[in-house]
Amino acid sequence: MFETAQCFILGLTQIFTVTTFGLMLLGIAIGFAVGILPGLGGPTAMALMLPFVVKMTPVEAFAFLLSMACVVSTTGDITSVLFGIPGEPTTAATIVDGHPMAKKGEAGRALGAVLTAALFGSIFGALMLAIAVPVVRPIVLSFGSPEFFMLALLGITFVASLSGNDIIKGLIAGGLGLFVATVGLDPVSGIQRFTFGQTFLWDGVGLVPITIGFFAIPEIIDLAVTGSTIAGGRTEKLGGVMEGVRDVFRHIWLVLRCAAIGTFCAIIPGMGGATTQWISYAHAVQSSPDKERFGKGAIEGILGPGASNNSTLGGSLITTISFGIPASVFMAILLGAFIMHGVVPGPDMLRPESKGGHLGLTYSFVWITVISNLITVGITFLFLKHLVKITQVRGSLLIPFILTLIYLGAFAEKNAFPDLMLVMIFGALGWMLEKFKWPRPPLILGLVLGGLAESRLFLSVGNYGMTWLWRPMVLVLIAVTLFGAFYPLLKAGLAKRKHRSAAATAGEGQGKREPERKVNKWSALFAFGLVVVISLALLQSRNFNVRAGLFPWVVGFPLLFLLLVQLAKELMGKAAGRPRARHGEEEEPEMPAHLVNRRTAGMFGWIIGYFIAVWLLGFPGGCALCSFVQLKFGSKEKWPVTIILTVGIWAFVYLLFERTLHVPFPAGYLFEALGMVE
Repeated sequence: MFETAQCFILGLTQIFTVTTFGLMLLGIAIGFAVGILPGLGGPTAMALMLPFVVKMTPVEAFAFLLSMACVVSTTGDITSVLFGIPGEPTTAATIVDGHPMAKKGEAGRALGAVLTAALFGSIFGALMLAIAVPVVRPIVLSFGSPEFFMLALLGITFVASLSGNDIIKGLIAGGLGLFVATVGLDPVSGIQRFTFGQTFLWDGVGLVPITIGFFAIPEIIDLAVTGSTIAGGRTEKLGGVMEGVRDVFRHIWLVLRCAAIGTFCAIIPGMGGATTQWISYAHAVQSSPDKERFGKGAIEGILGPGASNNSTLGGSLITTISFGIPASVFMAILLGAFIMHGVVPGPDMLRPESKGGHLGLTYSFVWITVISNLITVGITFLFLKHLVKITQVRGSLLIPFILTLIYLGAFAEKNAFPDLMLVMIFGALGWMLEKFKWPRPPLILGLVLGGLAESRLFLSVGNYGMTWLWRPMVLVLIAVTLFGAFYPLLKAGLAKRKHRSAAATAGEGQGKREPERKVNKWSALFAFGLVVVISLALLQSRNFNVRAGLFPWVVGFPLLFLLLVQLAKELMGKAAGRPRARHGEEEEPEMPAHLVNRRTAGMFGWIIGYFIAVWLLGFPGGCALCSFVQLKFGSKEKWPVTIILTVGIWAFVYLLFERTLHVPFPAGYLFEALGMVE
């Protein structure tokens, strides 16, 4: 025990040398910028920095890399709240309630809440790392591939339950995400699945372009339609930033529960922040007595993912340090740093230095996590008032910058131009899902978990046949999954029956006719389109062998059944529509349909126009030209404003991304056709 305490103190003293602390501050600065810039990606930045740590000592290297990893999720929440664009894929869940709060003029409160929750989550994860490493080893080793597969289904079911009374839509969305995850080459047989002969789809569809398209495109269309600011002309409410800090203490038990979810789920390989954020969001919804507020700016919907995101690092480190198994992409890169410095994860990391181990180094990870987040949150709070003012800027001035960020973020993940097309395709799909009241989070989670679920299912069937279904832990997880799927339906049915009984007792139903059910033809057509797409995909999958077709069949046929059920509901007029504003809730004013349609079509035109301009002229020239045309002729801005913003956008793309970060932008088809580039 005394040796452990000595190692704990040694971990702290190792950080506060001049070189180590300076490198930690540098990592914080890089992580801050990477987290705010959508799509650049924490793992990408971390991989770029890996060659620079070769000549550092182990403590210096991990202080530099870990501090960077700690910061990106925290600062990624800022972009998610202000613009509705995930700064990191792990901060997508923050958009669901964070951006609606910004649109209501409560950006300060949202940022204050999510940053404070993130700080609590990071400290919780670090503490769990400090005390739980020896404890969790037997727990993780007891899980096999069947349990991992059921955990993936459990996570999707819980997030699908966010759909409330319309859980079928949530399950369909989750199934669509799992199905989209099968696009690409089968990892074992090499058979092409749903690639349509396009080589860029061999690696599957990227999470970043889909997430950006799903959330950012509908938000930017909404901003163009309203023709206002992000905050809609509203002023800061309920005390702003400090009110958000107080919200954390009002809901402290929710914050701690979600931090625990993030930490302990992240111990399982593959269950990183991109997954745990949605599970925590689902828990926040399910534990709330008033679920209708979520998606409209519920503070609990920010606190849950905020705490979970930053606690996952501690959980991922537990698995990486104890077993040498990288639990996330961040940890895979960090494992490379371990190998470069001759440090072997495993028992040596839990043994004191006096016995030839690296326990002091392990505990330094705890201190790096805590101190990095304290510094980051403290610095961010100093600038929050200035960041919040962005939500009061006219939408016409922000749209060119946001569109530039959308396409930059989509390209930067793989440096692949076709990803920009994925942004437009899934942006249109996300807009339709939002318009027809289908939930988007389950689809993203299905995409995240698809690869993990498929590999675990194949291993389960290959190793155990069908007997894996009778394993005790699998049966428990099946029961919990079914409970998560049917409980919202049972609860809604009981509430409806109770309401009818109360109305009959009070005589309210006498003389009243049932409201006429109306069929939304566009919503029904959308459901029919999904039925056709999945049917054609299953028809094509007949050519797959058992290995390549197992997962698409297991997911596809139940998905087709649910889609047929939903289509029948749509045709009978039983599908859920837009909920009415509750008492005391501000109701959005209706806009003329022709104006909404015209502005929506115009925004889609600009989205396509940016893509064409970037394709023809390259990123710097295309973004600058489209920004100039949109500002001057689309928004009728004055010449000085137009020129300043156009030059600023060009400098942002060219000087920062191309010259400083060396992002390999394509030269532009027009220049290539004219022979101006090699």
